[in-house]
Amino acid sequence: MTLPERATRWRALQRIVRLGVICACLAVVSAQAVAARVAVVLSDDTTPYQEVYQVIRAYLDDTPHEAVRVYAEGLAPAALNDARLVVAVGVGAAEALAALPERPPVLAILVPRAWYLKTGRARLASSRRALSAIYLDQPYERQALLIRLALPDVRRVGVLLSAEQSSVVNELDSALRAQGLSLVYATLTPDERLITPLEAVLTEADLLLALPDPLVFNRNTAQSLFLTSYRYRDPVLGYSRSLTRAGALLSLHSSPAQIGRQAAEWIGSAMQGGTVRLPPPAYPSYFSVSINDQVARSLGFILPPEADLEKRLEGRN
Repeated sequence: MTLPERATRWRALQRIVRLGVICACLAVVSAQAVAARVAVVLSDDTTPYQEVYQVIRAYLDDTPHEAVRVYAEGLAPAALNDARLVVAVGVGAAEALAALPERPPVLAILVPRAWYLKTGRARLASSRRALSAIYLDQPYERQALLIRLALPDVRRVGVLLSAEQSSVVNELDSALRAQGLSLVYATLTPDERLITPLEAVLTEADLLLALPDPLVFNRNTAQSLFLTSYRYRDPVLGYSRSLTRAGALLSLHSSPAQIGRQAAEWIGSAMQGGTVRLPPPAYPSYFSVSINDQVARSLGFILPPEADLEKRLEGRN
């Protein structure tokens, strides 16, 4: 081999080595960019919030990412060190995050849509930071369709709203009208006894639709709401399995595990690049229907099986 040929081969070998080193460095940088810490802030240590965390952690165990559990009480900025994304589970966690001067991008889950749009979004917003939410409540279109599928004789849907939720009337009315249903509603003023507007609604309605409004439905008012609706022979459509057990004829709801699953899927997609990119706020993708058979017998209703209702709702999503 001549000297020029040797020099040519040596230069080619040098180029290959340099290219290999560059590729190796890029691989290390890429791995560092992909692998990240996700801080899951829980409003408290109760079972629903823990269940969400466990689902997210199980999902991230199969990815380069790591989930760490943090609690809202006494939350300090140091707890979010090195977190590339924060998941706020519940309003308490979201409020605790909002109180911090600086925070990573935030995904708020298990939060009411009305709270997020009126209060949470503005409080959690941060310059150049991604922000989104998975709501606790179901879309009105899905609720209206469930009423039509499960209770075809219902024509008038009653709703009791607090002043905080009064802005949803037009949207709810539109969703109900699309299913041939009409809206009967009353607004509960801050100093008003619940029973008066409730009876005004039940007098006109065929069904009471419960919305996740803590000023209307809470542990102090639920029993009175159910007992009064039974007296008027009006069934209640709830928004949680616990409300079904407490006395709602049926409920449309998303479990903590279902919300956790959707959040985990969003996290996986959002963390693929160098910048966290969250989808726009959305209603739950996964949901269930639960029926209280004892209430159905007492009120004289015969409903399709839960699985059939879920399948038909999924087909119309």
